[in-house]
Amino acid sequence: MSAHVTVLLNETVQAVLGPVDGTYIDCTLGRGGHTAQLLASLGPGARVIGLDRDPEAIAHCTERFSDDSRFEAVASDFAGLTEVLALRSLVGGVDGVMADLGVSSPQLDQAERGFSFQQDGPLDMRMNPEVGPTAAEWLADVRHPDLARVLREFGDEKFASKIATAILNARAEAPITTTLQLADIIKTAHPKWEPGRHPATQSFQAIRIHINQELAQIDQVLPQIVEALKPGGLMAVISFHSLEDRRIKRFIRDQANPPGDPLGLLPQPAPVLKPTGKAIKPSAAEVKANPRSRSSVLRVACKVAA
Repeated sequence: MSAHVTVLLNETVQAVLGPVDGTYIDCTLGRGGHTAQLLASLGPGARVIGLDRDPEAIAHCTERFSDDSRFEAVASDFAGLTEVLALRSLVGGVDGVMADLGVSSPQLDQAERGFSFQQDGPLDMRMNPEVGPTAAEWLADVRHPDLARVLREFGDEKFASKIATAILNARAEAPITTTLQLADIIKTAHPKWEPGRHPATQSFQAIRIHINQELAQIDQVLPQIVEALKPGGLMAVISFHSLEDRRIKRFIRDQANPPGDPLGLLPQPAPVLKPTGKAIKPSAAEVKANPRSRSSVLRVACKVAA
């Protein structure tokens, strides 16, 4: 199992910490770094529920916290938060919610998961390898306009059309089934990239986001987090690229200042969230120790008391 260095560990846990015997949710359990720190900060009457759609993450954390009766691991994507809480009669009863978005180090570092352009493996990219089409299956059928749109919108790839053409031309010669095969196609087609950055970086990100419906999941879970919280409850969400962060920033802004009736005939809706401080980024020391943290951004908000 690959080691995973938890990003913004202390900042995130301190951001959501409320009653020591309260109820807390880790929407993106991963290898349990944030959850372990949270449990260490809580009392014997606390309850912590961790969600993840990756079966490996659930198995790892079930074993890691097997001796702690305060913890429960639940196999679910984070967009299933309300359903998980409703089954436990916890909707509106949670003191703090954490979410660490994006892909984890073990997923990136295990070649067989198919996320990495630096190691050869089957072109999978699914966070839950038991659900949905693989990246290889999607690439086998996707049309040029759809592929170019995904690369452009989810990867901010300037040469999306050119790369899409190269992928479809290669596909006509032979199926694209491995990560290095795809990475080489993109590298050959890419006319220009930043020094020190692999030319396939943005395209792999884009395909991964599409395969896992990551942005749609964020749009679904943010209102559920608000619904889950008690008045005064806290939410802390870590994002890793601007597509994610813009959604989170906009959501908190709109919940803090709900848009009113454009005609001015109805009362102004009351705020639902209050931002807690400014966006938090990793320190220089953290980035040096863990370069993968460099793009992370933590945003925190409190649910306004009714």
